[in-house]
Amino acid sequence: MKSVVVFCGARFGTKEVYRHQAQHLGRGLAERGLTLVYGGGHVGLMGAVAEACLDAGGQVIGVIPQFMVERELGYGACSQLEVVDSMHTRKARMAELADGFIAMPGGFGTFDELFEILTWGQIGLHEKPVGLLNTANYFAPLQAMVAQAVEEGFVSGSDAAQLLCANDPIELIELLQSKPSRRAGEWWKT
Repeated sequence: MKSVVVFCGARFGTKEVYRHQAQHLGRGLAERGLTLVYGGGHVGLMGAVAEACLDAGGQVIGVIPQFMVERELGYGACSQLEVVDSMHTRKARMAELADGFIAMPGGFGTFDELFEILTWGQIGLHEKPVGLLNTANYFAPLQAMVAQAVEEGFVSGSDAAQLLCANDPIELIELLQSKPSRRAGEWWKT
């Protein structure tokens, strides 16, 4: 594993622990020689994880749509900042650059990115590990929703098990690094 996409909020949230965990994750990626790939912004948790990674000597690739650059949301200090034409292109480019994915607390954009990458894995478009950084138990309701989807027969247990989870950033990085890739099966038959 050489690079990890981090999906996270463009806000800091209501708890200081979110910012601290973003910084801890950024430093942890840098210390392990992993390139951070993220949405290219300088605000909220996105900015915190990127700044911490850079401050620790890491490489950071930001991928941001032009309309966000025009709103002055791009983080010019990135090792590399790619400006793309749309949110769709942004997500596809981030996935191309990634060897794994981490979702931190965030809002609709984070949920969108997380579920799209999970779906792409489910249907065989990638075999990369995906994890939740469950800071302050933020993702407990989402985990319950996934369990309900399994119980009701809409998600297979094996697909649900592909979503890794840890409360500590370093533990989550290690989980992603140790996760063997899997071949997607016939998800529509399970």
